[in-house]
Amino acid sequence: MILIAGTVRLQPGKREAAVTHALSMAQATHAEAGCLAYTFSADLADPDLFHVFEAWVDDAALSTHFQTAHMAEFNRQLPGLVAAAPQLQRYVVSSAEAF
Repeated sequence: MILIAGTVRLQPGKREAAVTHALSMAQATHAEAGCLAYTFSADLADPDLFHVFEAWVDDAALSTHFQTAHMAEFNRQLPGLVAAAPQLQRYVVSSAEAF
């Protein structure tokens, strides 16, 4: 399993537009084969900070995601919304269990 987690800092005043694009991106991505989770969440203390969490069955599913039309469109929108490059980490999980 591949996890992606991190944050995205928004430009002041761009939160509403970012929410619209994030919701569209998440909806399209949830329909992709191999997507286990794909969420954006707003920081409780900082309205211009979004948290990102993704879970993918494997690298192939994540690689395919990067080639989708909705990912290309999202990447076109990002420069007008973000204040800095997203800060994301990729994790490879060899096992996981519910608790």
